[in-house]
Amino acid sequence: MSWADNFLNAAIMIALAAIIISLGLIVIRLIRGPTLPDRILSLDMLVTVAVGFITVIAIHSQQRSYIDVAISLGLVGLLATIAFARYVIYRGLQNEEADEGKEQEPEAETVDSGKRSDVGENSESQTPSSNQRWL
Repeated sequence: MSWADNFLNAAIMIALAAIIISLGLIVIRLIRGPTLPDRILSLDMLVTVAVGFITVIAIHSQQRSYIDVAISLGLVGLLATIAFARYVIYRGLQNEEADEGKEQEPEAETVDSGKRSDVGENSESQTPSSNQRWL
């Protein structure tokens, strides 16, 4: 074995060790959370590190077909991240609509009692709602 082969094997072992440590830290973040976006980000990082792991294994085994697997996994991970992000946005919009519904009920009582809260003030109906900002 030449000096270059020894260096390549050492670099592969160091890379695999770093990848395994990062996988462990990512799994801890996935379990601990604390919020859904944190978990989505950790899943995205998990896919990214898995692509790196597959790439290092492809270099070590000199199998080019593993690179195709890594590219495919990266594309699937991208689509999953986009789907999760859309879910978080949709879930956030539903929560905001529920909060707006709770806030509007007391205002209806003040309007019914004869008070006009929109005279001389900017009412909430004139500002764009959070739903319009996302669409």
